[in-house]
Amino acid sequence: MKKDQLPPGRRSMFRIAACLGAAAVGGLLAGEQAETPGRGPAAGGPQAAAAPPPKAASYRLRPLAAYAAPALRRARPPVRERPFLEVPDMGRAMVLTFDDGPDPRYTPDILAILREYGVRAMFFVCGEMATGNRDLLREMADDGHVVGNHTWSHPLVPKLPPSRIRDQLGRTSEVIEKSLGEAPLWYRAPYGAWNKHSFEIGAELGMEPLGWTLDTLDWTRPGTSTIVRRVLRGAAPGVVVLSHDAGGNRSQSVAALRRYLPELLYDGYRITVPRR
Repeated sequence: MKKDQLPPGRRSMFRIAACLGAAAVGGLLAGEQAETPGRGPAAGGPQAAAAPPPKAASYRLRPLAAYAAPALRRARPPVRERPFLEVPDMGRAMVLTFDDGPDPRYTPDILAILREYGVRAMFFVCGEMATGNRDLLREMADDGHVVGNHTWSHPLVPKLPPSRIRDQLGRTSEVIEKSLGEAPLWYRAPYGAWNKHSFEIGAELGMEPLGWTLDTLDWTRPGTSTIVRRVLRGAAPGVVVLSHDAGGNRSQSVAALRRYLPELLYDGYRITVPRR
Protein backbone atom coordinates (compact mmCIF):
# COMPACT_ATOMS: atom_id res chain seq x y z
CA MET A 1 0.00 0.00 0.00
CA LYS A 2 1.33 3.45 -0.89
CA LYS A 3 1.91 5.98 1.85
CA ASP A 4 -0.74 8.39 0.55
CA GLN A 5 -3.47 5.74 0.40
CA LEU A 6 -5.98 5.35 3.23
CA PRO A 7 -6.46 1.93 4.81
CA PRO A 8 -9.53 0.09 3.40
CA GLY A 9 -11.53 0.64 6.62
CA ARG A 10 -10.99 4.37 6.60
CA ARG A 11 -11.77 4.65 2.87
CA SER A 12 -15.09 2.99 3.61
CA MET A 13 -15.86 5.51 6.29
CA PHE A 14 -15.23 8.44 3.94
CA ARG A 15 -17.40 6.80 1.29
CA ILE A 16 -20.21 6.43 3.82
CA ALA A 17 -19.86 10.08 4.81
CA ALA A 18 -20.02 11.21 1.19
CA CYS A 19 -23.11 9.11 0.49
CA LEU A 20 -24.92 10.40 3.55
CA GLY A 21 -24.14 13.99 2.68
CA ALA A 22 -25.49 13.51 -0.84
CA ALA A 23 -28.72 11.96 0.39
CA ALA A 24 -30.16 15.10 2.01
CA VAL A 25 -33.93 15.44 1.86
CA GLY A 26 -35.41 18.20 -0.35
CA GLY A 27 -38.65 20.23 -0.50
CA LEU A 28 -41.10 19.85 2.31
CA LEU A 29 -43.11 23.01 2.58
CA ALA A 30 -44.76 25.33 0.09
CA GLY A 31 -46.66 28.57 -0.13
CA GLU A 32 -44.78 31.76 0.49
CA GLN A 33 -46.20 35.15 1.32
CA ALA A 34 -45.34 37.40 4.24
CA GLU A 35 -48.11 38.66 6.46
CA THR A 36 -48.73 41.99 8.13
CA PRO A 37 -49.32 42.43 11.86
CA GLY A 38 -52.91 42.08 12.96
CA ARG A 39 -54.02 40.36 9.75
CA GLY A 40 -54.51 36.73 8.90
CA PRO A 41 -52.14 35.04 6.46
CA ALA A 42 -52.64 34.97 2.75
CA ALA A 43 -52.17 31.41 1.57
CA GLY A 44 -50.77 30.38 -1.76
CA GLY A 45 -47.72 31.25 -3.79
CA PRO A 46 -45.20 29.00 -5.51
CA GLN A 47 -43.88 25.95 -3.77
CA ALA A 48 -40.46 26.27 -2.21
CA ALA A 49 -38.16 23.43 -1.37
CA ALA A 50 -37.05 23.15 2.22
CA ALA A 51 -33.39 22.48 2.83
CA PRO A 52 -31.90 19.55 4.73
CA PRO A 53 -32.13 19.91 8.50
CA PRO A 54 -29.24 21.66 10.21
CA LYS A 55 -28.49 20.88 13.83
CA ALA A 56 -26.12 23.60 14.95
CA ALA A 57 -24.12 26.60 13.87
CA SER A 58 -21.11 24.61 12.57
CA TYR A 59 -21.40 22.01 9.85
CA ARG A 60 -18.18 20.04 9.48
CA LEU A 61 -17.18 16.44 9.82
CA ARG A 62 -15.60 15.73 13.16
CA PRO A 63 -12.17 14.01 13.15
CA LEU A 64 -12.26 10.25 12.85
CA ALA A 65 -11.63 8.37 16.06
CA ALA A 66 -9.96 5.08 15.08
CA TYR A 67 -12.32 3.66 12.42
CA ALA A 68 -15.58 4.99 13.88
CA ALA A 69 -17.99 6.61 11.43
CA PRO A 70 -17.78 10.42 11.46
CA ALA A 71 -20.56 12.52 12.98
CA LEU A 72 -22.21 14.36 10.09
CA ARG A 73 -23.76 17.82 10.25
CA ARG A 74 -26.12 19.12 7.63
CA ALA A 75 -25.70 22.28 5.64
CA ARG A 76 -27.43 25.53 6.47
CA PRO A 77 -30.78 26.10 4.81
CA PRO A 78 -30.90 28.66 2.00
CA VAL A 79 -31.94 32.23 2.70
CA ARG A 80 -35.65 32.46 1.93
CA GLU A 81 -37.56 35.45 0.63
CA ARG A 82 -40.90 34.38 2.13
CA PRO A 83 -41.98 32.00 4.89
CA PHE A 84 -43.54 28.64 4.17
CA LEU A 85 -47.29 28.71 4.75
CA GLU A 86 -48.45 25.16 4.15
CA VAL A 87 -47.25 21.57 4.01
CA PRO A 88 -47.65 19.94 0.58
CA ASP A 89 -47.42 16.34 -0.52
CA MET A 90 -48.25 14.84 2.86
CA GLY A 91 -51.67 13.46 2.01
CA ARG A 92 -54.61 14.39 4.20
CA ALA A 93 -52.42 16.01 6.84
CA MET A 94 -52.54 19.23 8.85
CA VAL A 95 -50.12 20.94 11.24
CA LEU A 96 -51.19 22.51 14.54
CA THR A 97 -48.93 25.27 15.89
CA PHE A 98 -48.98 27.16 19.18
CA ASP A 99 -47.18 30.47 19.75
CA ASP A 100 -45.83 32.65 22.57
CA GLY A 101 -45.32 30.02 25.30
CA PRO A 102 -44.61 28.03 27.19
CA ASP A 103 -47.06 29.17 29.86
CA PRO A 104 -47.53 26.91 32.91
CA ARG A 105 -51.21 27.93 33.04
CA TYR A 106 -52.17 26.64 29.58
CA THR A 107 -49.34 24.73 27.92
CA PRO A 108 -49.66 21.63 30.18
CA ASP A 109 -53.35 21.27 29.27
CA ILE A 110 -52.57 21.55 25.56
CA LEU A 111 -49.83 18.96 25.90
CA ALA A 112 -52.21 16.65 27.76
CA ILE A 113 -54.85 16.89 25.01
CA LEU A 114 -52.31 16.23 22.27
CA ARG A 115 -50.97 13.28 24.24
CA GLU A 116 -54.47 11.89 24.74
CA TYR A 117 -54.98 11.70 20.97
CA GLY A 118 -51.43 10.69 20.17
CA VAL A 119 -50.64 13.58 17.84
CA ARG A 120 -47.66 15.90 17.49
CA ALA A 121 -47.67 19.67 17.08
CA MET A 122 -45.25 22.61 16.83
CA PHE A 123 -44.60 25.07 19.64
CA PHE A 124 -42.98 28.38 18.72
CA VAL A 125 -41.61 29.58 22.04
CA CYS A 126 -40.45 32.99 23.22
CA GLY A 127 -37.10 32.98 24.99
CA GLU A 128 -38.27 35.04 27.94
CA MET A 129 -41.03 32.48 28.57
CA ALA A 130 -38.89 29.45 27.82
CA THR A 131 -36.03 30.35 30.13
CA GLY A 132 -38.23 29.99 33.23
CA ASN A 133 -40.17 26.96 31.96
CA ARG A 134 -37.51 24.61 30.63
CA ASP A 135 -39.37 21.65 32.08
CA LEU A 136 -42.19 22.35 29.64
CA LEU A 137 -39.71 22.52 26.77
CA ARG A 138 -38.43 19.09 27.73
CA GLU A 139 -41.99 17.78 28.02
CA MET A 140 -42.71 19.04 24.49
CA ALA A 141 -39.63 17.31 23.13
CA ASP A 142 -40.29 14.10 25.06
CA ASP A 143 -43.75 13.92 23.49
CA GLY A 144 -42.29 14.32 20.00
CA HIS A 145 -43.41 17.89 19.39
CA VAL A 146 -41.29 20.36 17.44
CA VAL A 147 -39.96 23.30 19.45
CA GLY A 148 -39.41 26.37 17.30
CA ASN A 149 -38.00 29.86 17.83
CA HIS A 150 -40.43 32.80 18.19
CA THR A 151 -37.82 35.43 19.23
CA TRP A 152 -36.99 36.42 22.77
CA SER A 153 -39.61 39.05 23.64
CA HIS A 154 -42.07 39.02 20.68
CA PRO A 155 -41.02 42.32 19.05
CA LEU A 156 -42.03 43.67 15.65
CA VAL A 157 -38.99 42.38 13.76
CA PRO A 158 -38.91 44.89 10.85
CA LYS A 159 -38.50 47.69 13.40
CA LEU A 160 -35.26 46.19 14.73
CA PRO A 161 -31.69 46.61 13.43
CA PRO A 162 -29.93 43.38 12.38
CA SER A 163 -27.98 43.22 15.66
CA ARG A 164 -31.21 43.15 17.67
CA ILE A 165 -32.79 40.54 15.40
CA ARG A 166 -29.70 38.37 15.87
CA ASP A 167 -29.94 38.82 19.63
CA GLN A 168 -33.66 37.99 19.70
CA LEU A 169 -33.26 34.81 17.67
CA GLY A 170 -29.84 33.80 18.96
CA ARG A 171 -30.68 34.01 22.66
CA THR A 172 -33.85 31.98 22.17
CA SER A 173 -32.07 29.30 20.15
CA GLU A 174 -29.47 29.09 22.91
CA VAL A 175 -32.12 28.47 25.58
CA ILE A 176 -33.72 25.77 23.45
CA GLU A 177 -30.41 24.10 22.66
CA LYS A 178 -29.26 24.10 26.28
CA SER A 179 -32.61 22.66 27.38
CA LEU A 180 -33.08 20.02 24.68
CA GLY A 181 -29.56 19.30 23.44
CA GLU A 182 -30.16 20.63 19.93
CA ALA A 183 -30.95 23.98 18.39
CA PRO A 184 -34.34 24.67 16.81
CA LEU A 185 -34.83 24.01 13.10
CA TRP A 186 -37.80 26.34 12.61
CA TYR A 187 -38.65 29.93 13.53
CA ARG A 188 -41.64 32.22 13.22
CA ALA A 189 -41.67 36.01 13.21
CA PRO A 190 -44.07 37.63 15.69
CA TYR A 191 -47.18 39.00 13.97
CA GLY A 192 -46.04 37.24 10.80
CA ALA A 193 -43.86 40.29 10.11
CA TRP A 194 -40.65 39.21 8.37
CA ASN A 195 -37.90 41.10 6.63
CA LYS A 196 -34.73 40.38 4.66
CA HIS A 197 -32.50 40.47 7.74
CA SER A 198 -34.68 38.01 9.64
CA PHE A 199 -34.51 35.51 6.76
CA GLU A 200 -30.73 35.89 6.56
CA ILE A 201 -30.13 35.58 10.30
CA GLY A 202 -32.58 32.71 10.66
CA ALA A 203 -30.73 30.78 7.95
CA GLU A 204 -27.37 31.52 9.62
CA LEU A 205 -28.77 29.96 12.79
CA GLY A 206 -29.89 26.88 10.86
CA MET A 207 -33.62 27.60 10.85
CA GLU A 208 -36.38 27.62 8.24
CA PRO A 209 -39.22 30.20 8.45
CA LEU A 210 -42.75 28.89 8.94
CA GLY A 211 -45.87 31.04 8.76
CA TRP A 212 -49.41 29.71 8.76
CA THR A 213 -52.39 29.09 6.51
CA LEU A 214 -55.25 29.39 8.98
CA ASP A 215 -55.33 31.97 11.79
CA THR A 216 -57.79 31.07 14.53
CA LEU A 217 -57.55 34.63 15.93
CA ASP A 218 -57.84 33.00 19.33
CA TRP A 219 -55.84 35.87 20.85
CA THR A 220 -58.96 38.06 20.43
CA ARG A 221 -60.91 35.61 22.63
CA PRO A 222 -63.84 35.35 20.21
CA GLY A 223 -65.38 32.40 22.06
CA THR A 224 -64.59 28.71 22.04
CA SER A 225 -67.27 27.86 19.47
CA THR A 226 -65.95 30.51 17.06
CA ILE A 227 -62.43 29.13 17.26
CA VAL A 228 -63.71 25.59 16.66
CA ARG A 229 -65.79 26.73 13.69
CA ARG A 230 -62.84 28.54 12.11
CA VAL A 231 -60.60 25.48 12.34
CA LEU A 232 -63.17 23.03 11.01
CA ARG A 233 -64.23 25.30 8.15
CA GLY A 234 -60.63 26.01 7.18
CA ALA A 235 -59.43 22.43 7.44
CA ALA A 236 -57.77 21.11 4.28
CA PRO A 237 -54.73 19.03 3.36
CA GLY A 238 -51.50 20.90 4.05
CA VAL A 239 -53.05 23.58 6.25
CA VAL A 240 -50.94 25.04 9.07
CA VAL A 241 -53.14 26.24 11.96
CA LEU A 242 -52.06 29.12 14.21
CA SER A 243 -53.18 29.12 17.86
CA HIS A 244 -51.63 30.35 21.10
CA ASP A 245 -50.70 28.79 24.41
CA ALA A 246 -49.53 32.03 26.04
CA GLY A 247 -49.65 35.80 25.73
CA GLY A 248 -52.90 36.23 27.66
CA ASN A 249 -55.88 34.20 28.80
CA ARG A 250 -55.78 31.13 26.58
CA SER A 251 -58.54 29.09 28.23
CA GLN A 252 -60.65 29.38 25.06
CA SER A 253 -57.76 28.06 22.99
CA VAL A 254 -57.45 25.02 25.26
CA ALA A 255 -61.21 24.35 25.24
CA ALA A 256 -61.36 24.74 21.46
CA LEU A 257 -58.51 22.27 20.90
CA ARG A 258 -60.34 19.73 23.04
CA ARG A 259 -63.33 20.02 20.68
CA TYR A 260 -61.85 20.39 17.19
CA LEU A 261 -58.97 17.90 17.47
CA PRO A 262 -61.18 14.77 17.69
CA GLU A 263 -63.37 16.21 14.91
CA LEU A 264 -60.36 16.58 12.61
CA LEU A 265 -59.22 13.05 13.36
CA TYR A 266 -62.73 11.70 12.79
CA ASP A 267 -62.81 13.47 9.40
CA GLY A 268 -59.68 11.58 8.42
CA TYR A 269 -57.04 14.26 8.92
CA ARG A 270 -53.60 13.23 10.11
CA ILE A 271 -52.13 15.77 12.54
CA THR A 272 -48.40 15.82 12.06
CA VAL A 273 -45.30 18.00 11.92
CA PRO A 274 -43.13 18.84 8.87
CA ARG A 275 -40.01 16.77 8.23
CA ARG A 276 -36.59 18.40 8.17
